[in-house]
Amino acid sequence: MVTVAPAMSDIRSAAPAVPVAAPPAAARPAIEIDRLDFFYGAAQALHGITLGIPERQVTAFIGPSGCGKTTLLRCLNRMNDLIGIARVAGGQIRFDGVDINDPRVDVIELRKRVGMVFQKSNPFPKSIYDNLTYGLRIQGEKNRARLDEIAERSLRSAALWDEVKDRLQASALGLSGGQQQRLCIARAIAVEPEIILMDEPCSALDPLATAKIEELIHDLKQRFTIVIVTHNMQQAARVSDRTAFFYLGKLVEYAETRTIFTNPANPQTEAYVSGRFG
Repeated sequence: MVTVAPAMSDIRSAAPAVPVAAPPAAARPAIEIDRLDFFYGAAQALHGITLGIPERQVTAFIGPSGCGKTTLLRCLNRMNDLIGIARVAGGQIRFDGVDINDPRVDVIELRKRVGMVFQKSNPFPKSIYDNLTYGLRIQGEKNRARLDEIAERSLRSAALWDEVKDRLQASALGLSGGQQQRLCIARAIAVEPEIILMDEPCSALDPLATAKIEELIHDLKQRFTIVIVTHNMQQAARVSDRTAFFYLGKLVEYAETRTIFTNPANPQTEAYVSGRFG
């Protein structure tokens, strides 16, 4: 028997809400994470994480390797569902007021609304144009003029149009590393998500390509909520509005980025951002 999942907006959680770390007053939370516990098998990776991610701002997750920041990022569009031993054991992640881990949630629809850009650029072995239109085609879009329009708009949004407009039918694998990563960003935004998750998007790039990605992030936050995982403290300070510091699967401190880097409340945060450990 096939069960049709209700729209996310029709799902309401019965669990009582608890306060979350508040975003700036001017921004409502796009995602609310509420006492989240997460396990890989018997090993607990996240411990009672509670925070609110503000709409149309950049939120950075920082912390040493193995602290849980990428695990949490992947929880936000249920990418961890692809790992057999991974499980949410308590708490909620609410998007549009809906617990995204409710079994009735349509995961495909969730991932359309919460896109992801990975650490290593992963263009499809297809043309640049086909990379951009693939997601639209599988959603049923067949109008060529419409596909052309969205492809150009996405490339312009990713600051890539002028570099590739004359070779849209060429293989995406022929692009440089930085261009491939911007193409992956363009592909993610082509389906008009509300949130973009970025997992170390500049880790394999040279300084010039990194600067272009950071400029792009600054421009994109006018339209999208962005969550970025980075090991680069300078990058977090440059691109983010708010920063969350994690250690051993726990949220140590979450505040405006300027506060985290100039006047952190927790001595452990200060030690990390100043380079004394991590």
